[in-house]
Amino acid sequence: MSETLTADVVVIGAGATGLTAASDLVKAGHSVIVLEARDRVGGRLWTNAIEGQMYEIGGQWVSPDQTALIATLDELGLETYSRFRDGESVYVGRDGVAKRFTGDIFPASKETESEIERLIAVMDGLTAEIDPDAPWNHPRAQELDAVSFKEWLARESDDEEARDNIALFIADAMLTKPAHAFSTLQALLMSASAGSFSNLVEADFILDKRVVGGLQGVPVALAAQLGDRVRLEQVVHTLAWSDEGVVATTDTLRVEAKRALVAVPPNLYGRITYEPPLPRKRHQLQQHLSLGLVIKVHATYETPFWRDKGLSGTAFSPYQLVHESYDNSNFGESRGTLVGFVSDEKADRLLALDPAERKARILASLATYYGAEAEHPAVYYESDWAAEEWTQGAYAASYDVGGLSRYGADQNLPVGAVRFGSSDLAGLGYQHVDGAIRVGHRIGAEILTELMAMTVTAP
Repeated sequence: MSETLTADVVVIGAGATGLTAASDLVKAGHSVIVLEARDRVGGRLWTNAIEGQMYEIGGQWVSPDQTALIATLDELGLETYSRFRDGESVYVGRDGVAKRFTGDIFPASKETESEIERLIAVMDGLTAEIDPDAPWNHPRAQELDAVSFKEWLARESDDEEARDNIALFIADAMLTKPAHAFSTLQALLMSASAGSFSNLVEADFILDKRVVGGLQGVPVALAAQLGDRVRLEQVVHTLAWSDEGVVATTDTLRVEAKRALVAVPPNLYGRITYEPPLPRKRHQLQQHLSLGLVIKVHATYETPFWRDKGLSGTAFSPYQLVHESYDNSNFGESRGTLVGFVSDEKADRLLALDPAERKARILASLATYYGAEAEHPAVYYESDWAAEEWTQGAYAASYDVGGLSRYGADQNLPVGAVRFGSSDLAGLGYQHVDGAIRVGHRIGAEILTELMAMTVTAP
């Protein structure tokens, strides 16, 4: 027999968005129940020990523009430290040769370097016109949404290496989808969410700091403040809704509430049965949002050997299996850790291999950047979020070509007493924990306003 609970608000999902909204509502004096399918909090934030080595399996970086996240870290008393970046970076071009460089422009021919700089300026100019909270309001939104980012780049430049490098910063590094699979408007939203395309290009900006002990410390601390309001291993099967309230049902709980927040990735909305069914446009919207695919690779060595070579650990190439890699050594450790990423169609190919062959190919790619020592880590681990039942991809959801201008304006609208929110639907901070927190604060404030209005109008 199910236990029945009542609350002002039921939150489905104990990630950064859900816990932020829940915390705001509790501080305002309202009762909240958070239902989480997993046996842990954090969603796509997860810090875990693999063979005794601490890894941030999910999101981990803090950049200067992420003011909502920084404010939360300060509030929770969580300390940060700078990513190691001293020394030269490495770029591998079409010739397969590793070249050392400093700065943000990859070493290529003078013509290609100049073209990369020109395309960055073009992207910055277009990005400045985009409101990250409403990119669909741009006067050319439908036009920009009708052309894939790959096709747009081909129209802009006949320098293939320059195009490949510009695409890398959006396709491989952020949306983790091939550049033909999303629109130019979606690419501009990604840039606008970080303040500019130049910010995405500058690794020392976008990957500035980490949290001591791991970024999962944010949801862990928020959940600790909420106490037994957070219920783990509670898979919500049914959400009955109307304009007046909701009933969320799991195997063991029935939660009756005035409002609900579904704070999970959009690809998981359909795991819940809604009674009555959601409106037609909401069904359609959800089918045009999908997560990307990336393998996050962790390789730990007894020492950070690349530093002795004068390398920062930062490496890029649109032509390598591992398209980007960084020094990811933990605070206070003498060991050195590299983190690398394999995305979209490259990840498809690697995931079709047996684990030993996949590991060998990934380490060979790292060795192209750092030398033969990279092929012999003390600890090796692959984060495969596509295999996680309650995520099914990474880093976040994006629209297919044409979807953002067609459905974007509807993504934040409530359905009766139900709201939907996560980093996938953020403007500023889109795809990042900062965006998740911003969405949590926004939805918490919107629900609070509705609850106050209900109290005023109650007889």
